[in-house]
Amino acid sequence: MLEAPIGPLLLAATGQGLAQVVFHADEKTAAEAVSRLTRRLGTGPTAPTAPLAPRCPAHLATAIRELESYFAGDTKDFTVPLDWSLITGFNRRVLRELAAHVPYGTVVGYQDLADRIGEPGAARAVGVAMGSNPLPVVVPCHRVVESGGGIGGFGGGLETKRTLLALEGVLPQPLF
Repeated sequence: MLEAPIGPLLLAATGQGLAQVVFHADEKTAAEAVSRLTRRLGTGPTAPTAPLAPRCPAHLATAIRELESYFAGDTKDFTVPLDWSLITGFNRRVLRELAAHVPYGTVVGYQDLADRIGEPGAARAVGVAMGSNPLPVVVPCHRVVESGGGIGGFGGGLETKRTLLALEGVLPQPLF
């Protein structure tokens, strides 16, 4: 768990890298997320010293350090390895494009992102991919906005999206 300015975040990693970031991770939300992740991966949480997961603690430590630095306004690029195994097909293509080519302090429209992956009719599907992103903040779905200038939706809530965009200098800081 990471106490962040946008609320508690649950972080989960595998030997491959960071696998999931869960917003608003109170006790109930965290338990449900761990249960879903256990079913998807076929294994439950492992103690940091378990022989099957020697890199997990390092990946989690890197993710925590980088997220704390991001929220302090210092980190602009994440280097923590990512485990993409929870994402497949179209969604993976969209999220990889987003992670690789929409830098800190910029935004992209849903339609623009669909065009970038060669799927010009898929703006709504891009929105679905954003909503199913298991790695928010690190894979910055908050940077995807409506082509007409609207903020769009966000799985972590619109106030969280506004806060993240303000942190990156895209929107003014909230008044209160």
